[in-house]
Amino acid sequence: MKPNVRIHPTAEVSPDAEIGAGTSIWHHAQIREGAVIGSQCVIGKGVYIDFGVHIGDHVKIQNYVSIYHGVTIQDGVFIGPHVCFTNDKRPRAVNPDGSLKGSEDWVVSETLVMEGAAIGANSVIVCGTTIGQWAMVGAGSVVTRDVPDYGLVWGNPARLQGFVCPCGEQLQESGPPGESGVLMRCPNCGKEILIPRDVYQKIGG
Repeated sequence: MKPNVRIHPTAEVSPDAEIGAGTSIWHHAQIREGAVIGSQCVIGKGVYIDFGVHIGDHVKIQNYVSIYHGVTIQDGVFIGPHVCFTNDKRPRAVNPDGSLKGSEDWVVSETLVMEGAAIGANSVIVCGTTIGQWAMVGAGSVVTRDVPDYGLVWGNPARLQGFVCPCGEQLQESGPPGESGVLMRCPNCGKEILIPRDVYQKIGG
């Protein structure tokens, strides 16, 4: 066991899971075998982390999130309460002959959540998608396609509505579009970020 790991007595953590230093795992969470959780993470009440899931450092996972096999979460990600990740694009309980499906009867579609991204409460992340660095997903969204770096999406299905700064504020255009993209500026911290033209043009689409 790494130093300063806190595991609530009601949590179920496989001895074959790897838990990083300073991580806290709260009431009734379940961490399965082969899961890797980085350092200084917070795993909330009732969270389910499936076998083989990889989670980076400084990740906050709020109550009752479900993270299934095939999901990778990088450093500094925030996942709001009741978020659900899927891992099968064609889910069935049984095969056409009526037999119960086993592990050999379906294919995992992998999902990646990149550094610093935030996912709002009650969102569903459909498998096979990538959520880019510092992107933000609004509460209650259904993500069915990739979200670009710094992208702000919401809705069902989630659509690109704008872009956000790493500090969380929505970016504003700082000048006219150029050949390489659109320069955007944060009204809160002043950070400037260049959004590629082809990505910017996807707003509302």
